Amino acid sequence: MEKGNFVDYIRIFARSGKGGAGSSHFARTKFNPQAGPDGGDGGRGGHIILRGNAQLWTLLHLRYYKNVLAEDGEKGSKDNCTGKNGQDIIIEVPLGTIAKDEETGETEVEILEDGQEVIWMRGGRGGLGNSNFATATNQAPEYAQPGEMGSEGWKYLELKILADVGLVGFPNAGKSTLLSVVSAAKPKIANYAFTTLVPQLGMVQYRDNRSFSMADLPGIIEGAAEGKGLGHRFLRHIERNSVLLFLIPADSDDHAREFEVLYDELEQYNPELLHKQMIIAISKSDMLDDELKAAISETLPKEIPHIYISAVANQGIQELKDLLWETLNTDVQA
Repeated sequence: MEKGNFVDYIRIFARSGKGGAGSSHFARTKFNPQAGPDGGDGGRGGHIILRGNAQLWTLLHLRYYKNVLAEDGEKGSKDNCTGKNGQDIIIEVPLGTIAKDEETGETEVEILEDGQEVIWMRGGRGGLGNSNFATATNQAPEYAQPGEMGSEGWKYLELKILADVGLVGFPNAGKSTLLSVVSAAKPKIANYAFTTLVPQLGMVQYRDNRSFSMADLPGIIEGAAEGKGLGHRFLRHIERNSVLLFLIPADSDDHAREFEVLYDELEQYNPELLHKQMIIAISKSDMLDDELKAAISETLPKEIPHIYISAVANQGIQELKDLLWETLNTDVQA
């Protein structure tokens, strides 16, 4: 099930562990029944940690992980023994995951690298035992600290696909077909709108064993920034793409107008998206002659490079890869 197997949003209740209480204990030995305070400190409560895993591409494995409760720290004990720390909980997430607090909407953690570990919610500190409070004037303190409470609240994890190139276009623009030709990805392809309901990620092999990643994203419709169609669930994935490849079919009624609608939807959703590198690809161009290509080129924005391709006829594909590779590396060096 294509739709069910891709999960990019999870709401959970999370609570880090409470710190263990310090011990209020006095040593008593055979030869010294009042040897003094020897209460140990309490253990730290368990942390909740997020770890990046490049082998994951969805939050599906967390779908039924609704309550994340870390272990409390143990109490301190006699002989200045510190209590055991509560066991940490490590949650593995795909790269591009952000963690937010539901009440404030604040982004608390962002995972971008494989193996990256970030303490999302810290466990409470263990309380100090009474041996820490002994002084020259108070040699037998009966006081020990309680452990600190952990933190808790409703949180959500949100995935934004990390890809070098994001395919942007109306439904049925040929994005899935292009991805299937340039990579080993096998997205669903059919001749109707919204064939792609979830992002598809593929690795594009380039010259000299180099590669870059490309994401086929669900198609935009006019009004997507306001939530129409797949709306925000689609648009947020564009935020992590280095280069945006606008795909406009050759049989479009108005190529320039189609690009303007796509451009305007991105601007309404997040104006910062317009600072990304952009390329326009006219797909299905095997049906165009040189005269028609020249006429279309006259209507397209001069400041954005464009190229004519046909995934089915395998025309212009290598030239597109060259242009994307050059643009990606220019972006890195800028």
